Amino acid sequence: MKRFLFPALLAALLAPAQTKPKPTEDDELRQAMGEAGSSPMEISRALEKHLARYPKSPRREEIERALTKAAIDNRDNVRILRYGEKYLEKNPNDLVVLERVTRLLTAREDRESNERGLKYAQWFEKGMRDLEKEKPATRMDAQLREDLDRGLGRAFTFQARAKGHLGQHAEAVELARKSFEAYASGEPAREIAVWLIKQNKIEEALPHLADAFSLPDVRLTDEDRMAIRRQMGGLYKKLRNSETGLGDIVLAAYDRSIAIEEKRRARLKAIDPNAGVTSAMDYTITGVNGETLDLKSLRGKVVLLDFWATWCGPCRVQYPIYEKVKASFKGRNDVVFLGINTDQEHDVVKPFLAQNKWNKAVYYEDGLSNLLKVASIPTTMIFNRNGQMTSRLNGFVPERFEEMLRERIEEALKEE
Repeated sequence: MKRFLFPALLAALLAPAQTKPKPTEDDELRQAMGEAGSSPMEISRALEKHLARYPKSPRREEIERALTKAAIDNRDNVRILRYGEKYLEKNPNDLVVLERVTRLLTAREDRESNERGLKYAQWFEKGMRDLEKEKPATRMDAQLREDLDRGLGRAFTFQARAKGHLGQHAEAVELARKSFEAYASGEPAREIAVWLIKQNKIEEALPHLADAFSLPDVRLTDEDRMAIRRQMGGLYKKLRNSETGLGDIVLAAYDRSIAIEEKRRARLKAIDPNAGVTSAMDYTITGVNGETLDLKSLRGKVVLLDFWATWCGPCRVQYPIYEKVKASFKGRNDVVFLGINTDQEHDVVKPFLAQNKWNKAVYYEDGLSNLLKVASIPTTMIFNRNGQMTSRLNGFVPERFEEMLRERIEEALKEE
């Protein structure tokens, strides 16, 4: 037996080895990303190692884009600048990356950084202006208006900061004032004060510091506000030898902040009556014929909201069942059935209703879907006489829907 084992073993050793095919660059990249998981830090490390191994990778631009996004998610300022500027060379309209890179560059004080930062800040302003020209297709643009105002404000703040660091203090003040006019908040108010103080205009700077202390701004931490408070106290004492009277300046700033917020709310309400509304039954919705319905006017009644879309197959199956339930409550003025259309393109709705001979009161969702977190359709919601949701049916079972819907409505009618 052993006689035959040795030659067989020798033949096996001398046989050419069966080697696995060499992994490609894409194979290595897939493996690296799989090992990195969802951690932005690990993704950055894996991608940088890959670029070090394949510096001429045909996917370099794509990888640098991913590195930029991962750096932003990870708040990794070093990598945001390292890869962000390269990314912006080919993607100058990416406003998220543009803002982060601009903020970091203008936070520095050296000339070179601020020259680049000023250029990007002007790009950022142009991007916001371009967005502003794109008028929303619907009236639900209050949030967009708010975002545009904030964005323009930041663009001017960055320009002011860059100009100030470049020694152009008077121009910096004027740009900071434009920022405050675009969106009054703590950051531009402080920016105005910074460059006034650089010109030794302390008396003029104090009300702006008080505005920075009083106005809400997510960019300013409690620590920032305490620093502003100490700065105000130090500057005021320098002028008056005590802090007596400083409280009047702060109180006046507080009154201004209330007036600014009221003016902002009124402006947004004029654009969108639902701006700031947090309760579904306080919404105003628009009908397919242009009429409006203030849902508050339905208090005291049971209200059924049927979320649907023209492209939704199950909604078509549900419709006759829905109509049958509706018919069973005919003659009652304390039950209201409303179809809430969720189509993005409103132009398709009226023709659909006419073609299919749907007899229902239809209104556009006008933001209700987001407020009520409607993730799928059809979705049916029932609100009691007090405007409280008592039932929510996501989807439906055809065999049971009629009975279930009628039961839910009856239960809501019995609630006080």
